Amino acid sequence: MATQPPEFVRLAAHPVRWSLLTALAGGDLRVRELVERVGEPQNLVSYHLRLLRGGGLVTATRSSFDGRDSYYHLDLDRCAGALAETGAALHPALRPEAPPSPSGRVAVLFLCTGNSARSPIAETLLRRRTAGKVTVTSAGSHPKAALHPAAVRVLDEEFGIDVTGQRPRHLDTVAGQRFDHVITVCDKVREVCPEFPHRRHWSIPDPAADSMARTASELDTRVRHLLPELVPGKEAPS
Repeated sequence: MATQPPEFVRLAAHPVRWSLLTALAGGDLRVRELVERVGEPQNLVSYHLRLLRGGGLVTATRSSFDGRDSYYHLDLDRCAGALAETGAALHPALRPEAPPSPSGRVAVLFLCTGNSARSPIAETLLRRRTAGKVTVTSAGSHPKAALHPAAVRVLDEEFGIDVTGQRPRHLDTVAGQRFDHVITVCDKVREVCPEFPHRRHWSIPDPAADSMARTASELDTRVRHLLPELVPGKEAPS
């Protein structure tokens, strides 16, 4: 008796949806940017985005720069689980493989507006996750005088990392440096960020003090899924 393929296969097999998934794998994008990437009309792109959101593979958040815009985000944890389930449905020995990783030391720059919460949290977590094998820096377009106290507290209490001596730095201080990956974690800074090669965007809302732990958790999830691109042989830990 014929059986239906797993939901991930049904969702991802459509050419437009697969194009959307691969585009979003590189970072968060707006509808008009996805329209340009996949070369399809906006109404068709919006239709397939609704299906991907209904399947839990894609989420959307309002832009903190322009509230009329939304950023679409690929839920890599959900995709990883769906791929594992899909492989097991075909044969128990099948498991998705990590993508090939570059050799040599990699440099990563995280950017947000104030460099007081989101970008220093991402910087700190990636440095911890890679055990110093990756050069990690963060900066801001309009840096604050000090790190947000809630960010300092969350890194200490949730991850055991002391950043009390760290200070925000201006984007100008990293001008001219080479970075293999530049990641904007703030919608506002994305609009004013100088052009860097290999730039991607993570649309992370500006955290309030009571949501800093949630922000740190989301950044840690994204950092984990970045690891296979940065460290040879490194897989994203669960």
